[in-house]
Amino acid sequence: MAAQASGDLSLVGISKEFETFTAVHPLDLEVPAGSFFALLGPSGCGKTTTLRMVAGLEEPTTGKILIGDQDITDTKAFRRNVNTVFQSYALFPHMTVLENVAFGLKRRGDKDAVAKAKESLELVQLGAVAKKKPAQLSGGMQQRVALARAIVNRPDVLLLDEPLGALDLKLRRQMQIELKRIQSEVGLTFIHVTHDQEEAMTMADSIAVMNAGRIEQQGDPASLYEHPKSVFVANFLGQSNLLRASIEGPGAEGTVMVSSHGQRLEADASHIPEGAREIWLGVRPEKLRLGEGGGPNRLHGVVADASFTGVATQYLVRLPWDQEITVVQQNDGSARALEGENVTVSWASHHGFVLDAAEPADAGLGHEDG
Repeated sequence: MAAQASGDLSLVGISKEFETFTAVHPLDLEVPAGSFFALLGPSGCGKTTTLRMVAGLEEPTTGKILIGDQDITDTKAFRRNVNTVFQSYALFPHMTVLENVAFGLKRRGDKDAVAKAKESLELVQLGAVAKKKPAQLSGGMQQRVALARAIVNRPDVLLLDEPLGALDLKLRRQMQIELKRIQSEVGLTFIHVTHDQEEAMTMADSIAVMNAGRIEQQGDPASLYEHPKSVFVANFLGQSNLLRASIEGPGAEGTVMVSSHGQRLEADASHIPEGAREIWLGVRPEKLRLGEGGGPNRLHGVVADASFTGVATQYLVRLPWDQEITVVQQNDGSARALEGENVTVSWASHHGFVLDAAEPADAGLGHEDG
């Protein structure tokens, strides 16, 4: 059932102003045909407005929207080959599952509507419930029916607006894997709007992180996580330990020496923002090691808390200047540190990232979804 997408989706200088505020500042975005793309950010960042402009439900203030070479900026929503799957499934309760999926095709007079609907239901693994009514299905199954109904139309672009938000955690995780499988099999361009960073990183080939109507950073999930370009991105995509530091000068090959609270540390020279002198030296909790085996960077502290979580133990280590950093260690059978124990925390210079200290350390925190 793989479909050949008709071209990349391009947003060129697109923006949206309302009477009292600017929801989306002018931005450029290119989504490769056949890819799974995520717009990620907190509530009110402009991601849903951007999606609605692609769908034709909001008119851009400036800019153009193109699919391949076709400019669809002024095309009415119902004439765009773009479908949207919302958090609310909007299924017809009086129709069977099969009738729901075939409905749009039948309205257009497609003689193969039923056959195509059955094929779409098989893709989402719901062929066995084709004769049931939506009310007889679980929330996850209803979500898959809504997805089948959208896919059966073979849109150039499928828009997913927080589609898993109404599901419980376990089902949401299962559906993340299912959505990625379905997208891969059907070969359509998926654009997924979410505030859940784990959801975006699990499914998307590429992510654009939005904040206050602007794209902070765009890239594949691993690049965004390992090499955030702003404090907002570092904090929004998981936990970060940020140490205030000053650049001192060149270090060993490929590194620079920095000073943090009187401690000399190494940072990867390729990560230094141009012109920065005062920086945040960042390192993810799982990159830190208790003991001196993790790399040349070492800090000494006291274990303030140790929380066993099953696969790992999370430590809070209080440094001499009263800052607490988080260390996550896999439970691989090695001895665990105890609360009150003096420990050394170490890490390799290439496991850290460097950000300009002009941005506050709590950027990206405090959002209801961050």
